[in-house]
Amino acid sequence: MTPRQTVIRVTTFGPGLYEFTEQAQAFVAKAACDIGLLTVFVQHTSCSLLIQENADPDVCEDLDAFFARLVPRADTPSMSFLTHTLEGADDMPAHIKAALTQTSLSIPVSESHVMLGTWQGIYLFEHRDRRHKRRIVLQLS
Repeated sequence: MTPRQTVIRVTTFGPGLYEFTEQAQAFVAKAACDIGLLTVFVQHTSCSLLIQENADPDVCEDLDAFFARLVPRADTPSMSFLTHTLEGADDMPAHIKAALTQTSLSIPVSESHVMLGTWQGIYLFEHRDRRHKRRIVLQLS
């Protein structure tokens, strides 16, 4: 029987969007599923998941810039109300950004393909400043 669940790792190098559509599609193709639902879940609290345009890289850059303005670092005067600062000036803002987005996605599957639109990709949205190895669970049902 083909595995219906796997964990993939995405290495990040600071804030931004990291596409992993190909890894998700490869998992679905190997499972040879006619119709199903792919659940994508990130096992961290300071990053999130997005389905977003993958044709123009400016979209990802603009999203990252928008969230940086919406939730600036904790050492910015407007964020002086934060109390969770032990893990660095980027940590609590990363938790807020993750709370505003999502940590799981559900994507329909048909004929061993994820049913994404023409310009859609699956992204890990890293909110921390330093390098991380993020774990993402893919489960097909």
